[in-house]
Amino acid sequence: MSSTGSIPADAFSLRSPFGRRAIGLSVAAAVGGFLFGFDSSVINGAVDSISQDFALNDVITGFVVAIALLGCAVGAIIAGNLSDRWGRLRVMFLGAIMFFVSSVGAGLAFSAWDLALWRVIGGLGIGIASVVAPAYIAEIAPRQIRGGLASLQQLAITLGIFAALLSDALLANTAGGADNVLWFGLEAWRWMFLVGVIPSAVYGILSFTLPESPRYLIAKGRYAEAKEIFSRLVPAADLDHTIRDLQTAIETDRKNEGVSLRGPVLGLQRIVWVGIILSVFQQFVGINVIFYYSTSLWQSVGFDESDSFTISVVTSITNVLVTLIAIFLVDRVGRKPILLTGSVMMALSLGLMAISFVFSETDAEGAVTLPAPWGPIALIAANVFVVGFGASWGPLVWVLLGEIFPSRIRGKALGVAAGAQWIANFLITISFPAMSSWSLPLTYGMYAVFAALSFFYVLFRIPETKGMDIEQTETLFTHKGAAAPTS
Repeated sequence: MSSTGSIPADAFSLRSPFGRRAIGLSVAAAVGGFLFGFDSSVINGAVDSISQDFALNDVITGFVVAIALLGCAVGAIIAGNLSDRWGRLRVMFLGAIMFFVSSVGAGLAFSAWDLALWRVIGGLGIGIASVVAPAYIAEIAPRQIRGGLASLQQLAITLGIFAALLSDALLANTAGGADNVLWFGLEAWRWMFLVGVIPSAVYGILSFTLPESPRYLIAKGRYAEAKEIFSRLVPAADLDHTIRDLQTAIETDRKNEGVSLRGPVLGLQRIVWVGIILSVFQQFVGINVIFYYSTSLWQSVGFDESDSFTISVVTSITNVLVTLIAIFLVDRVGRKPILLTGSVMMALSLGLMAISFVFSETDAEGAVTLPAPWGPIALIAANVFVVGFGASWGPLVWVLLGEIFPSRIRGKALGVAAGAQWIANFLITISFPAMSSWSLPLTYGMYAVFAALSFFYVLFRIPETKGMDIEQTETLFTHKGAAAPTS
């Protein structure tokens, strides 16, 4: 192991002891992302059964699916203040409890309206986890591997999506259909929600085993505890320097404690709008339509229920694999080139999906089909879209949100940006059933336009942040068109 001074040159590699310990803590914290992904997609296999059992129209169905996202938005907005007051771990436990209760309540729901209530409660928990997990990872991760570790949040989200769709498929196939009774007189779609008690219990248990964020401990004057935790994450020669830097940053934060997000750009600071716009673009390309409604979508164009579940599971596996690619590349290639490539892939594939649905046909019984070759083309385009998103905008927006905000407003700004993401997700999710019944080509065409716009926004507005100290990245956004770093 070569060294520079007394600090080994590869001390912060993912394979070093310090890197492995940081990975372990980050993986455990990212279980909150798993809950996020699971909750996002578990309703996929239950949508049609809920609509039929409770006799819902397209608008109410979209509302029941999307209402959890409003809870997520509120949870994301309050998470920063709660975690600063109670600590990261207590807030993680609160999120786990909310999702546990929501899973049980949704599985035993007796109407669309109490189902909506349970989904709001679960959404609050998921919103909290969506902010606390990346903040915790950013606070324990060495800057040299911060991008890769921050990407674990998105990997956990994709694994949660995969687990939800796989469990949906297994339960539906075991029962012979999502609306058939499976165990204890409960239909398979109800068990799809009840399975959520398992990951929520795991997350709750982990919240008692992780060390508290060193930044939170130092802010509370618990220096010895913070130093002991940092001793496992940074070389001894760099330990005192790391703690001094963090103390200085915390003191600066205290001096700016009353600082507001308000600024000259439509009432907010420019950097806050950058986070909001990135979050909105991430959702307005329509990615969650694939993970919320894909089973219903593929049935509507001619695939049977079993094949539709299988396609959804395969799509989720693809999402996991390409997220691994993003984690590998983010600290090597940089954020900006990956985002630009993803925007191009998404715009082209969504445009192809829009064209494919122009040729859909409706038979005498009202069943919609896509004639050859447009069915396979739409299926391939959908998976190319997932590849483009999963390898770029999915994980990298979370990376950027964790590093672009100055420390004095990071907690508040992260909450606002994540809240904007949930609200944008809500708008896309609640509008899709009605829009798709009106015109699938125009719906996917709209998503393609947003993907194209995201390319130009990144090209002209987002500088590169690869390899920079987390407290330096804000300087890149001070002047329009600031040069990207060369390191």
